Amino acid sequence: MEVLLLVVGLMLAAVLLVGVGDRLRLPWPALMVLLGVLVAAVPGLPDAFELDPDLILPLFLPPLLFATAQRTSWALFRARWHSIALLAVALVAATIAVVAGTALALVPGITLTAAVALGAMVAPPDPVAVEAVAGPVRMPRRLLSVLQSEGLFNDATALVVFQTAVLATVQGSELSPTGLVLSFVFGALAAVVLGVVFARAARWIIDRVADPTGRSALTLVLPFAVYLAAEELHASGVVAVVVVALQLRSASAVDEAADRLVQRSFWDVVELLVTGVAFGLIGLDLRQVLEAAGPDLPRMLAHAAVICAVVIGLRALWMTGAWLLLRRSPDASAAPRTGREAVVLTWCGMRGLATLALALALPTTTVDGAFPAREELVVIACSVLLVTLIGPGLTLPVLVRLLGVQADADAEQAAEKELTLRARRAALTRMAQLEHTADMPEETVAALHERMGRLEALLRGDPPTTEERDRYEALRHGRALAMEVQGAALAAAREEVLAARREPGVDPEAADRVLHRLDLRTVLLD
Repeated sequence: MEVLLLVVGLMLAAVLLVGVGDRLRLPWPALMVLLGVLVAAVPGLPDAFELDPDLILPLFLPPLLFATAQRTSWALFRARWHSIALLAVALVAATIAVVAGTALALVPGITLTAAVALGAMVAPPDPVAVEAVAGPVRMPRRLLSVLQSEGLFNDATALVVFQTAVLATVQGSELSPTGLVLSFVFGALAAVVLGVVFARAARWIIDRVADPTGRSALTLVLPFAVYLAAEELHASGVVAVVVVALQLRSASAVDEAADRLVQRSFWDVVELLVTGVAFGLIGLDLRQVLEAAGPDLPRMLAHAAVICAVVIGLRALWMTGAWLLLRRSPDASAAPRTGREAVVLTWCGMRGLATLALALALPTTTVDGAFPAREELVVIACSVLLVTLIGPGLTLPVLVRLLGVQADADAEQAAEKELTLRARRAALTRMAQLEHTADMPEETVAALHERMGRLEALLRGDPPTTEERDRYEALRHGRALAMEVQGAALAAAREEVLAARREPGVDPEAADRVLHRLDLRTVLLD
């Protein structure tokens, strides 16, 4: 019961903090972490929730990765392959190496393999944290797409290195660079194949399920299924989830407008609640980390401060190098193109769920005894998480405004206008074809042209002109009485059905179906 109360409480807190974050112009996930820390610090609070570390990633990562990946496309990844290689692979590898070297010099009793495991824990910026914190901030789409590309794939690199390093530490063996590379390549390729297979199977099922609710439910089950299947095959669950989301999105049919509306609303709710619980647990789990550190906590925090500086400093150097390489690039979508953009991308290296899950998943023993410096490694990893998440999370909106790295409204409007014109041309072309093949009266053709003439403005979201508003008002005035009568009649019908539903012998499900149709008619009338 305590676990259920905690989960419900975190969901409610997430809903409330969304409103608080909007008012304060602060990312609400960072506020959720702070709330978790405050709750965990309450004296005398029982340890009501202890989640198995092996369940953190399988429970939270698949749905959040799936939701994030649905906002991008294969075309974007093809255009960003160099960013993925430099950030999701090369930068992660460099961070692992530098952090491991620093830990070997600072932490007493640590082994090389344990130091590499620490580097893998703190190396990957979390895609969920980046999307939750940087997504609502008005920054150029180029920067956000780079962060999304990095975040969706860097966990795959870190997880392979972490698992190999931990296994070597537990068995007392040495790391094999060749084995690491082969494991990474196999895990990525197998995950891509698995993601495509699952996406095609899901597409086959979707085409045969008539109920929109069932099709939406399938999209919730799918990321968990493909993640677990990939893990069983020792492939990358992260890559498999991303691939299945991209493949399904690219296969969306033209006539699935209703499904897209339903699933968008459905996934907005799922993402909000799961993100709220996940980030709340980050704060709550810090309590057991601090208790395990004991009297050595000050020394551990001093070492953690050094490694935090190393992680942030290396990312700053890396982004500076990327800026020097890309500032004269002919590719207008490349980023960072200015020093200010390099600062923003540096500040967006937030760690999150992956770092916490890997830190808590460290084994306690090896064949030679206790895991080397386990408590200190966990303290360091959680410190990096807090420093890179809370600081940037609370200051990123201000930093973006101060640096003037605002979203290029003109460029975004131009892109939307181009898509609007393409949609309008396609609609008019198809209408012209149908005019020649169908025997339509001239009045119908004129009415169609008048309606389609407004399509471009509707797609842009423009309000009606003064002349159009006057014409609509005149039409509404003539229909007002009829609509009032119809509305009253529908209200009477709903009242009768509700009364019948309360009568003995009336099937409530049948009444609900009739009431649903009446409600739909009322909404359409409004």
